[in-house]
Amino acid sequence: MQFQLLDVITEQQLQSCRDIRVTVFVEEQGVPLDDEFDQWDALRPEAKHIVALNEELPVATSRLRFVDGHAKFERICILPAYRKYGLGRRLLARLEESAREEGAGKAVLHGQVQAEGFYKKLGYSREGEVFDEDGILHVKMVKFL
Repeated sequence: MQFQLLDVITEQQLQSCRDIRVTVFVEEQGVPLDDEFDQWDALRPEAKHIVALNEELPVATSRLRFVDGHAKFERICILPAYRKYGLGRRLLARLEESAREEGAGKAVLHGQVQAEGFYKKLGYSREGEVFDEDGILHVKMVKFL
C-alpha cells in the first residue's frame, strides 16, 4: 500500500480527520462524542492536523500543538484495517519532524497503556503513573527531540 501524509489545509480534510476519530475513539473505544472534540479541532495556526491517505482514502490522523513550551502530540489514530502497515511510526516521525522545525526540543503525548510498548520502541519514556482519560487508561510519554 502507498500512503501519503499531508498537513490538513482544507475543511474537507479536517472533516476526514474528525470522521476517523469518531470511528476509532467514539465507536470503537467508547469515548463520549462530547469529549472527543475541542476548540483545537479547527483550521487554526495553534493546532496542526495531519491526515494519512491510502490513495484518496483518509485512514489515519494526528494533531500537534505546543503546550508549556513543548510539542504535544494528540489524537493519534488509525482505522483498524490499516494498523499493520507502519502508519503509527510514520505519523510520529512526521509529528516529530514538524515539532523540530518549529523549534521544539521535547515531545509529550498521552498514550493508551496498551500502546506504551510501541512508544517505547520509538524512543519515548514513561513519565508518571497511569491515569484515566475518557474512560481509557493512559500514560504520559516523553521524548527529547
